[in-house]
Amino acid sequence: MARVKKIDNADLKRFAKSSRKKKTRRIKVFFLIVCEGEKTEPNYFKKFRGQFGNVIFEVDCEGKGYNTIQVVEEAIKIRNNNLNKYNRVWVVFDKDGFSDDSFNNAINKARVNNIGCAWSNEAFELWYLLHFQYRNTPMSRNDYKDAIENEIKNHIRDFKYAKNSTEMYDILQKFGNQTQAIENSERLSNLYDNQKYSAHNPRTQVYELVKQLIGKDETLNEEIKRAFE
Repeated sequence: MARVKKIDNADLKRFAKSSRKKKTRRIKVFFLIVCEGEKTEPNYFKKFRGQFGNVIFEVDCEGKGYNTIQVVEEAIKIRNNNLNKYNRVWVVFDKDGFSDDSFNNAINKARVNNIGCAWSNEAFELWYLLHFQYRNTPMSRNDYKDAIENEIKNHIRDFKYAKNSTEMYDILQKFGNQTQAIENSERLSNLYDNQKYSAHNPRTQVYELVKQLIGKDETLNEEIKRAFE
């Protein structure tokens, strides 16, 4: 499970706003998400800005085109240059063709620096596929593409998966099952009990970030609750 910096009670109260008419308080939770990919992941996560009850989630998402370690270092740099701005800082990257050491070291570096790590092995597209089916055998990126196309063609006859699509979030919300994707991801994660992450194939931790962004992470919700007290 990813370790992330806890929201300070005083820090969250800083974002609480009062409405004179409704006499309600709102709290903003600010996310920074730094992605290895320049388009695919940012196009997906930027769709998560929204409000759940009296909690408003704001998302800054940057696609860098860096390797795994560089993505983590960039997230640390941005966080340190913007102290007190972000309540949650995450990195998103894939195993792909990166070396085992590079991949494992990036995950460990994120953990010790209190950066959430939504990594995927082999590729981010595993998260998409898990909206439709559970898959526990290794696949290449091309295999994911074909499997995703086959699932969505049941709803959109001429669908072709485009890696940099701006529509995947909406397509998955309409035809896929996000709750099932989270459950399938957790099921995969439970197959492994060591830190040899490069060998955990298939596996994706994207669900941990998504749970926070949709207001279903118990730890984050408890911290938000304390901020209202």
